[in-house]
Amino acid sequence: MLDLTYTAPKPKVIQGAQGDWELVIGLEVHAQVSSNAKLFSGASTRFGSEPNSNVAFVDAAMPGMLPVINEFCVAQAVRTGLGLKADINLRSAFDRKNYFYPDLPQGYQISQLYHPIVGEGEILVDMAPGVARRVRIERIHLEQDAGKSIHDMDPTMSFVDLNRTGVALMEIVSRPDIRGPEEAAAYVVKLRQILRYLGTCDGNMQNGNLRADVNVSVCRPGDYERFQETGDFGHLGTRCEIKNMNSMRFIQAAIDYEARRQIAILEDGGSIVQETRLYDPDKGETRSMRSKEEAHDYRYFPDPDLLPLEIEQAWVDDIAASMPELPDEKKARFVTVLGLSEYDAGVLTAEVENADYFEAVAAGRDGKMAANWVINELFGRLNKEGLTIATSPVSAAQLGGVIDLIGSGAISGKIAKDLFEILWTEGGDPAQIVEDRGMKQVTDLGAIEAAVDQIIADNPAQVEKARANPKLAGWFVGQVLKATGGKANPAAVNELVARKLGL
Repeated sequence: MLDLTYTAPKPKVIQGAQGDWELVIGLEVHAQVSSNAKLFSGASTRFGSEPNSNVAFVDAAMPGMLPVINEFCVAQAVRTGLGLKADINLRSAFDRKNYFYPDLPQGYQISQLYHPIVGEGEILVDMAPGVARRVRIERIHLEQDAGKSIHDMDPTMSFVDLNRTGVALMEIVSRPDIRGPEEAAAYVVKLRQILRYLGTCDGNMQNGNLRADVNVSVCRPGDYERFQETGDFGHLGTRCEIKNMNSMRFIQAAIDYEARRQIAILEDGGSIVQETRLYDPDKGETRSMRSKEEAHDYRYFPDPDLLPLEIEQAWVDDIAASMPELPDEKKARFVTVLGLSEYDAGVLTAEVENADYFEAVAAGRDGKMAANWVINELFGRLNKEGLTIATSPVSAAQLGGVIDLIGSGAISGKIAKDLFEILWTEGGDPAQIVEDRGMKQVTDLGAIEAAVDQIIADNPAQVEKARANPKLAGWFVGQVLKATGGKANPAAVNELVARKLGL
C-alpha cells in the first residue's frame, strides 16, 4: 500500500496564571447510518418528512411489537470498521440503556455497551503537509436514535416528532489522543471524509446526521506522557463532556472556552466536577447541563428481545472485497503516481465527489495540468458562484476536452480560459466551439513572423531598450499576441522575438 511519512503535531499549550497546561480530548461521534430503513423497523429514514409520518409500530413502542435487525445497517457498521482499520467482532450483542424522556417512547434506547460490533481502529488526522496525528478508535457500536422534542412552536406546550426514533446510529468512540481544538475539528473532518467515501454516512451535520460529544480535560506538561506509559487515567484531569456539537468552528470554540474554564477553577484551588455541558454559540461559553452519568445510572442489561448478533468471517471478507479506495490511499496515489504536491492532492481528495471529478478529468492526461485546472479554474469559480461540484456547469468531460486542446497545441492557455468561460455560461463541445468560433491557435510561422517584423519595425526605440535589457522583450511578445487576437503560439512568438532582436 502506498504511504506518506508524517510527524506528530505538538500538543496545544495554554498559559495559565500558575504555569502551562495541556489539553486532552476524546470524541464520541454519532454518525447516522446511510440506510433507507431504520435499525429495527422498515420505517423510512427520509429527512424532512411530515412530523411523525416515518414511524412504525415498534418505533412508537406499541405493545407486543418486537425489533427486527436491519442487516444492511450491520453491513454499514462493518464497512465503517474496515475503513478505520478496526477489529470486527464476529459476535456482538445489544443492551437496553434505560432513561425516560418524551422523545423516547420505549423508555430505553437499544445500544451496545458490553459487546460492540467493532473494536479498536485508528484514523490519521492531517494537520498540515507532512504533519498528522494518529488517533486511536476505541470502539464503534450500533444504537437507535431518539426522537426530537420541539419547544418553539407554542408558548405553553412542547411537541414530539418521532421520525428519527429508531434511526440507526454508529457511535464512534476515540481514545483521548487529541491534543488541541484544531486537531479535534480536523479529526471530525477526516472521519466525515472517510464515512462519505465509504458511503456509510452522508456526513450532513446541518441535519444532525453527524454530531459529536467532546470530552475535554486539562493536565500539566508531562502528565499525558505518564498516562501513556502507565495507562493510569489518574494522571489526566477530570473530564467534562460537551454534547451535540455539529459545527467545526463551534467545536474549536467550545474546547478552548472549556479548557480555560477548567484551568481557572484549578488554579483557584477548586476541583473539576465531571459533568455534561452544552455550548452556547451566542455567548461563546459552555454551561452545565447535568451531572455526568455512569453506566450504572442507565441500568444497562442485555436486550431480551434480541439474540446476540453473530456474523461470519466470509461475510466480512465479502464486504472488505468491495471496499472503495479511501482518502489516504487516494491522496498517496495522487502524489506518487500523478506527481501532485501533497497540498493539491489533499484539496482534490477532501470530498469524494471532487476526487471523482478530478480523476475523470485526469484520465489519460497530464495529472498536474488537470489538477491546476480543477483547483484554480473550476474550484475557484465554483466558490465564487456558491456552487458545488454536483452543480458545476462544466462537466469533467468538457474540462478534459479543454486540456486535450491545450495539449495538442490547438489553443493556448489564454484561449483556454476564454473557452472555459464559454463552457461555463453556454455549454457545448469544446472542440466544436473552437472550430466554429475560429479560436484555434495560429501555428503558421510565416504569419507569426510577419506580425513580429511589423511590431519591431514600428517600435525602433523599444527595440534599443530591449537589446539593452532583454527582460523588456516580453513587451514585443505581448504586442504580437495582441495583434493576433491571442491566437499566436506563445512559444513560437517568444522564439521569433528573441531571434529577431538578437537576444
